Parts: sequence; C-alpha cells; structure tokens
Amino acid sequence: MAQRKRNKRASAPRRSRRKSSFTLPAFLQRKRADFKPDSNGGRWSGLLHMTNAQRDTWLKWGSYVAICVLLCMIQDVIMSKVHIFGATTDLVVSAILLLTVMEGVEVGSLFVLISSLLYYFSGSSPGPYSIILLAVFGIGASMLRQVYLHRGLIAITFCAGSALMLYEIATCLLGIFQGLTYWSRIFSFVFTGMMSWAFMLALYPLFHRIGLIGGNIWKE
Repeated sequence: MAQRKRNKRASAPRRSRRKSSFTLPAFLQRKRADFKPDSNGGRWSGLLHMTNAQRDTWLKWGSYVAICVLLCMIQDVIMSKVHIFGATTDLVVSAILLLTVMEGVEVGSLFVLISSLLYYFSGSSPGPYSIILLAVFGIGASMLRQVYLHRGLIAITFCAGSALMLYEIATCLLGIFQGLTYWSRIFSFVFTGMMSWAFMLALYPLFHRIGLIGGNIWKE
C-alpha cells in the first residue's frame, strides 16, 4: 500500500503557481516611470558635460598658463643670454604682476600666490624670497589700482610696472645683504625693470583679449 501511494504521488502532475494579478495604481506607475537614478559615470565624466561658462573659464586660464610657461622658456633659453648694459628682461615676473593687477584683488591675490610658488619651484626665480615679494607688491598694486584708479591700459600698466620696479630693487637689496651681488649692480636691476615694463605694455593687449573670453567683464 505504501508503495502504491508513493507511485501515485510521483505520477500526479504538479500544479503550476498562478501569477499574481496585483498591479500598482496608475499614479504610482507614473511616478515610478518618471524616476531616473543618477548615472554611475566616472570621476572624469563631468568634464565632458561642462557648461559654456565653465568651458570658457578653463580656456581663459589655460591660455594664461600656457603663455606664462612659454615666457619662462623664452627667458631661460633666449633672453638669459641677451644682456644690455649688464641687464636682461624678467618676462615671467612682468606677466605675473600684470595678470595680478588685471584680475583684481580677489582673483589676483590667489593667482599671485599660486604663480609665485610655481615660479620658485621652476628654478627660474632668484630665491624663495621672490614668493613674498611678488605677493606683497602684486596685491598692493592691485589694491592701489582698484581703489584709486579706473581700469585702463595706463592705470594697469602703471601699477603693475611700479610693482615690478619695486620687486627688482628689493631683489637687488636682498642680494647685496646676502653677499650675492654688489651696489654697482643696482643700475642693472633698475634697467631690467625698465625693459620688462616696456614688454608689459606689449603684453597687455594679449592678456586683455584673453580675459574677455566668454564675455567676462571685470567687476569693480
């Protein structure tokens, strides 16, 4: 008997489970369809979806950096071998101070701190004191221009050029104090500042044109 019951159970067809006929209400289905989870893109995927303003900002500052790097190469490779009355140009310093004054106190202060650090670690600066000198004279010139003078070619180049001359004289005095140079060389440092100031006048239109990328107008 037991064997027959087992055979019957084995031969009996299995009942299929009925699928649930329960469905969500219409308003819940609509909300569920509208929900879209965040994409799982990588860290660099955001760079491919920048806004026009962000893209213009990257382009503007990338152009600034490229010009400063190019000037550093020109100064070290070409201009360092050209001497007029014992003096040569200081292209990188003139570009840093010019951009600091052009960008104003808020942006220019951060720029001159970062650029002076990079300038020192590039090996082209006269010493670590150049970081402090560039920051102090650059921010001071930017504040002077922004508070007392209207934006323009003459005002910007006057403030940036004055900061450049003070930087060259302070560099000479520190060199004399450290025994690296002597008093008769101070005229060479002054002439270096004058030649770099003249180069600053030629560099201003290019920086001004780059600063207008994206329709950016500096706020006073």
